[in-house]
Parts: sequence; structure tokens; C-alpha cells
Amino acid sequence: MGEWAGDTVGPDVWETCRELIPAGSVFAFLAEHRGRLFPAAMFADMYPAANGRPSMPPQILAAAITLQALHGLSDFETVQELRCDLRWKAACGLGLHDTAFDSSLLSYFRRRLARSARPDRVFEAVREVVNATGVLKGRQKRALDSTVLDDAVATQDTVTQLIAAVRAVIREVPGAGAVAAVHCTAHDYADPGKPRIAWNDEQARADLVDALVGDALRLLGHLPEQPLGEKAANAVGILALVAGQDVEPADDSDGRDGRWRIIRGTAPDRIVSVVDPEARHVHKNRTRHQDGYKAHLAVEPETGLFTAVALTPGSGSEHHEAQIALDLLADEPEPVDAFGDTAYSTGPTRRALRQAHHRLFLKPAPLTTAVPGGFSLDDFVIDTVGGMVTCPAGHTVALSEPSGRHLQRKAVFTGQCTGCPLRERCSRAKAGRIVTIRPDHDLMAQARKTANDPEWQAAYRRWRPPVERAVAWLVAHGNRRLRHIGTIKNNTWLHTRAAVLNLRTLINLGLAHNGTTWQIGAAA
Repeated sequence: MGEWAGDTVGPDVWETCRELIPAGSVFAFLAEHRGRLFPAAMFADMYPAANGRPSMPPQILAAAITLQALHGLSDFETVQELRCDLRWKAACGLGLHDTAFDSSLLSYFRRRLARSARPDRVFEAVREVVNATGVLKGRQKRALDSTVLDDAVATQDTVTQLIAAVRAVIREVPGAGAVAAVHCTAHDYADPGKPRIAWNDEQARADLVDALVGDALRLLGHLPEQPLGEKAANAVGILALVAGQDVEPADDSDGRDGRWRIIRGTAPDRIVSVVDPEARHVHKNRTRHQDGYKAHLAVEPETGLFTAVALTPGSGSEHHEAQIALDLLADEPEPVDAFGDTAYSTGPTRRALRQAHHRLFLKPAPLTTAVPGGFSLDDFVIDTVGGMVTCPAGHTVALSEPSGRHLQRKAVFTGQCTGCPLRERCSRAKAGRIVTIRPDHDLMAQARKTANDPEWQAAYRRWRPPVERAVAWLVAHGNRRLRHIGTIKNNTWLHTRAAVLNLRTLINLGLAHNGTTWQIGAAA
């Protein structure tokens, strides 16, 4: 049943070579406490079959993927370390002559873990250790941040995506091959490479894209009606997406004659590769563009411990930092001081966190001005309850009723701006200034006022920057680039990575077990 019987292949490395294993290391900790951290019952639900489970105990595999996440190794490299490195053998409980196992077993274990009811159980196990030590008791600060992790695949251009998606449908959907043989003529889809055309000829490229999109649409339109399995349905869905995301009707087309061209610009939420359809273009800022996922972090800034993490696709409003912040702080047992940059300072997020009684140190975004150096929104006296707005020159107008998708209200000063001596500092519009008020105006105005307080600024400067150090730890050892495909697997990896970094931090603080519970030594 995969239970460890206590027998090893050759001498027990931890018993015979203990003095060679670095004291105070993660290796020594796992060698001594692996059974406490990863008890057999912790993985029982992952192996529900009545006819037994794989012969390699899950405790050994859990220790292996934990060390793998710490050092940023591939599956092959991890197995080599298990075969040849005494530290790894001791940490995982292998004997001196143990040749470990095939590297595919690590993939098998991670897949079971990711698809289980508790995919983050390694992180949860270390969090239980954190709670038992009481190291976070009285430390109610949480710094929030995110970082972009590069995907594990190459970004594909439109032509490569279309060909790959058509090939996937032919491969996975019954009867698709016969349909493609009749209706798909732009390329020999038995060849995974690109067609041979004059790639420096703009018209030749446009004609190829037009023909490939036509092939894709005809293939989708003539597929036999039948129930589809998961792989076949995914292949059809991806082809439908890539056939439309990068093209638009040709210049002289009304969109009904089947003529297409490459779209000018980049489609929102664009798939960058059919190999990993969940990877996205990510714009962390105006100059830094990447393809991949976002890792979201909540960190206790004094100790550097990760209190919560999450991995999401890199684009989409539901994956924005302000939205994910609510999930990162959802399990906090008590209100905390939340520190974050302007990405977290949105009205809905502020309202939700205040309702949960958290104290907010979220840097508000600076206001823009219609004229450089001119008047901003805060220079107007805005009474949202009374529905009146007074401009810097003393003119007062009424606010309109809420309208539009965002329920905005407007104060129109077009008549008052005529002949106003302050107009040059207020507006360049010919008709005059129009002030737009959003539903969260009062909340955001108060946030901007609070952010000017010296004590608030001192707290922000002290406790917000440590999260950058935690980000650096997270992406060290080449971990900026992910090794897995899809949100589920990469999210499980992120939790494992955060768990082992927490474990390393606890060990450095003097983590020990007194026979009853976990505790932090006097050195902490």
C-alpha cells in the first residue's frame, strides 16, 4: 500500500552520515522531522483505489517535490540528486544504495496532488507549523504584491497557432481528418512547420493568414455532430479562439465574404500559445511586457513569511491585484494592517477590506490634471450627498444623476468657465470643464487625504518594501520561469515553493519540536 516499512536499500544515510548533513538546513530538518511534517494520513485521499497505491510512499515524494521547489530543479535533475547526493537521500529517507525512481513518478504525484481536493496541502502543513510556533502572534501586518512568472512555452505567432490548432483538432476529434482533407487546402497539416512562402512579402503573409483562417472556419463548420471528450472539446474550443483572436475582416470586406487580415493591435486576453492556452500577455507596467502568469503574495514583513499566495492568468479584471487581495486576506483570523501599492487601491477593494475591519495602507493613485500643474479633482469642493460641486473660482453647479455602466455623475461648468480668470489652469476644452464623479469618490478622496499624513507615510515606507525581498526569494534559482503548463499545476507549484521558503525561514529562526508541539528557539 506504499507504506514505508523502515527498511532502506543500503545503510540509512541519516543514521550513518548525520555529521555530513549541514546542521540547520532544510535537508537536516526533513531527515529528522519528515514524518511529522508529512504523515502518511495526509495523503490518504489521493489514493482511493481499493487495490493498493504506488509502491513509493507519498511522504518521500512530498519531501522530494519540496526540495525540488526550493532548488528550482527539473524532474530529471531531482532524481539525479536523490541518487547521488547524501543530503537529498537523508532528507527523503533513502538508503545509501537506493537509486531512487523514474522521474515520471514526480509528474504522477504532482498531477494527483493538483487534482485532489486539497492541492495546497504542503503549504497548509507548513502553515500549521507556523501557527503552532506562534511566530506570527501579535504581528498583524501584511504586505501585498504580485510578480509576473514567465510561462513554460514559446510564444506563437498567428500562423503557428492556426496550424497547431488545426492539427490538434485533426488528431483529437473523430472524423476531423476526413473533413480537413476535403475543406482545408492552405497547408499540408501533416507538416507541423510553417508553409514555404516569401515571408518578406507582406501580401504573401496576408494571403496565407486569410487562407488559414478560412481553413479553420470550414473545418469547424463541417465537423460531424457528436459527443466530444475533454481533449477533443478543448481542441475545438482553442481552434475557435485562435481563428478569431488575431484577425478582422479585410479592408474592403463586410465580414461576410470570408476574407481576413491580421488585426491592427493586440486582441484583449489573447492566447499566446496553443500549448498553454491559459498563458497571457502581461503588462506589469508600461515598459515591461511578458508572457505568462501572475503570482500574488501576502507576506508578514517582519519575518518574511508568506501568509497566502495565489497564481492566476496574467490578464483579466477577475485576476487583477485588487480583486485577488480579497482572497489573500480572506483567511486572516483577525483584522490586519494591509500594505499595498496603487494596484490595490480601488474603491471596491477598499470598501470590502474596511468592512472586514482591516486597516488600510494602500497607496492611492495620484490624480491627473487637465492642464499640467493645474487643478485636480481635490481642488474642487464636492458634496456627493447634497449633489453640488464648487470649482476653485467659487462657481457651484449641481451634479447629474448617476448614469452609464459605472454610475458616474457629472458637474458641467461650461457656462461658468467663460471669462473665468482661472480657466487656463483648469481646462483646455473649448466648452469648459466637466467634472466626472465616480461612486467611490468620497472613499478615494479620504484615502488621498490619509496618505498625506506623516505617520501613515512612515508606516508605508517601513513595512511595504520588505515584500520586494520576498518576491526576490520566490523567483531565485531560475524560478522566474515556470516549468509546468496551466494554472492548476503552476498554482500548486507556487504554494509548494512558498511553503518551503517558509520552512527555511522557520528553521533559520530556530524551529524545533519538543516532542509535543513545534516551537521557535530562543534565537528568534
